Amino acid sequence: MTTFLSRKCKIFFNTAAVRWKFGPGMILVQFALVYALCAIGADSQKPEDGPYRGKYIGKFNSYHHQASGDVYAVDEYTFLLTGFNYDGNGVDTFFWSGASNRPGPQGFIVPDEFGKTNILERYFNKDFTLRLPDNKKITEVKWLAIYDLNSQNNFADVYIPEDFEPPVPQKAGSLSRNSHGVSSEAIDILDSKTIRIPEFSYDGKGKEVHFWVGVGPSPSSKGRKIPDEMGYLDPIRAYDRETITLELPGDMTIFDIDWFSVYDVETKEDFGSILISDDLNVPPSLVKITPHIESLPNCRQLHKDYRVSWEVFGPQITLQLAGNVKEDEYMAFGISGADDKSQMQGADVAVAYIEGHQGYAVDYNITSLAPCVQVLGQNKGVCRDDVVGGQDSYQLHTFNRENGINTITFRRMLISPDNGDKTFVLDRSMYMIWAMGRLDSNNEPTYHDIYPKKDIVISFNTSEPVNDCFSFTRSEVNLKDVWEKAQIFDRTIRSFTATLGPAGGKRGYQGITGHVSNGLAWYINGLLVPELWLRRGLTYSFKVRGGNNPHSPEFYHPLVITDEPRGGFDRLSDAKQSEIRVLAGVEFTRRGRPKPTAAGPRCLAEHPPNQDRRLDDNFATFKKFNRTLRWSCEKGDPAILEITPNSSWPDVVYYNSFTHANMGWKIHIIDSYSSSARNGAGAAPWVEIRLMVGIVAATATLLMGGLVSGR
Repeated sequence: MTTFLSRKCKIFFNTAAVRWKFGPGMILVQFALVYALCAIGADSQKPEDGPYRGKYIGKFNSYHHQASGDVYAVDEYTFLLTGFNYDGNGVDTFFWSGASNRPGPQGFIVPDEFGKTNILERYFNKDFTLRLPDNKKITEVKWLAIYDLNSQNNFADVYIPEDFEPPVPQKAGSLSRNSHGVSSEAIDILDSKTIRIPEFSYDGKGKEVHFWVGVGPSPSSKGRKIPDEMGYLDPIRAYDRETITLELPGDMTIFDIDWFSVYDVETKEDFGSILISDDLNVPPSLVKITPHIESLPNCRQLHKDYRVSWEVFGPQITLQLAGNVKEDEYMAFGISGADDKSQMQGADVAVAYIEGHQGYAVDYNITSLAPCVQVLGQNKGVCRDDVVGGQDSYQLHTFNRENGINTITFRRMLISPDNGDKTFVLDRSMYMIWAMGRLDSNNEPTYHDIYPKKDIVISFNTSEPVNDCFSFTRSEVNLKDVWEKAQIFDRTIRSFTATLGPAGGKRGYQGITGHVSNGLAWYINGLLVPELWLRRGLTYSFKVRGGNNPHSPEFYHPLVITDEPRGGFDRLSDAKQSEIRVLAGVEFTRRGRPKPTAAGPRCLAEHPPNQDRRLDDNFATFKKFNRTLRWSCEKGDPAILEITPNSSWPDVVYYNSFTHANMGWKIHIIDSYSSSARNGAGAAPWVEIRLMVGIVAATATLLMGGLVSGR
């Protein structure tokens, strides 16, 4: 509260001149009244030396064993103890609470910070939380004590004030329907950094619209954009009665702002807004704030978890990428493949990551939105410069990983001697691209998880340093359930249709298989990478529609079956290929080169033009996700891959793409169709999706409809 009052007082004094129209006598009275209120407010609260901790209850009254510290209420059930001390010399000592008038034997043990009811050991200047047991509320007790049951001696206590109101999430107003269809239900202020907007709508037709916050009586251009629900700082997308949760960036809290708005920065128009109440009694945020000071003068925040800093000195540019990433993730940044928009294809990028004790900043050229593959003897896709005849132009300077943040600094000549590199120009702004994602087993970048949908424009030649960066934040992420793991376990099915479709985010291919994704995956009989159950001695056929144009690095996917789980057989070295048993889909030339045998015309499921694939994880099930996709199938008969598993086949094999890794999944080879065979292989009956003939017929009808229409 002190922080809030101080801010309000400062606003008043800074704008007092506006009120001079009331006369010097009136303004002096206002100054005196506000100054007095500010002073009273400051004296009535404990001075805050750090971040907001909750509602202050008081200081422990210390009697014995050096027990001391301050106590806050975090929420209805939880105390926060700060600077807590206790010498640990009590015999049978516990955190103790109760509803009697004073601490005594009539009470109950409060579990320690680990949820244990062990005898207390020594504490020295510790900060931690205590949660009351059995869902008891702070308002149901009168005191918290450090109490010894053996001697019935009270070492320290703090009393809960009468009519005490612990912090709880608060309701704010709903977004007013000013324009562009902006509306919502009543907004929830969940804690000091978190805003939840239920049933939010916006038509997406503004020019440069952001979630916008600031100080003052009403929304204005002197505000600041905050990241959207996915952490992006791009202009926001369209919403249709969606419930979204926003986190205030860096060390900003709800006490630092007076209003929240959906605001068009270009036209300076407020599409809908609410005022933030002066006296919000909300829980403190559990978000961990990690300050990060960049060493270069210019900084641009690209995403809440990613920033780029730079400095131009002479003919060189020094870049620093810093990101809140996992150990197996990369950060990419570079010059767009087009001069008039941000475009991945044709881009010249640096891919930066840290492996163990070594950092890397590798020069890449993007000729196609696919992993690097050989097309008619040439490498195409996302390829290292030194693989496509160029040179790695980036020189690594420093790298560091601390608190989950990778910081990698590297430099390059503005005009590279490599003809395949693009030039950093200083006489105009440049369109750039960036992305974050996971590395594969070869430390090559896979299809990016986080990337912008809007143009990224940066001017690298600035007369004054520019910096809109803020501290990194990290909170515990509630992982969404993986989509159902489909299985085809049916003795009547001898034919399968193999088509392509989107991998479906972290709940789809990645969640089902545990592998990184390249963006596409096999759909078998309309299901995303199902596990198949085939019996030895029976003949099965796969109707393959993965693309038969070897000139296409993106959509050329002959089907192969091997004993290796990841696929991409054609990309492997001769030594690696020799370690893999190919069971179907490949024959070898006289020179020993592998040649695929099951490449059929492409049949592809795609997102509709207005659907953002970054939102794939918002679908609760694959079934709901699949209904939104649109099929396009090339004319022509599918390639047929026939197999007859025999006793030499392993119990588990894998279907995959000949050209690209991580697109398929398991085939169980069994001796009989019995429930014991299925369960013995680790299948979970409750996630089984049993395909009946009617479903297969429906899938075939869908695909044939696409062929007939020529889509």
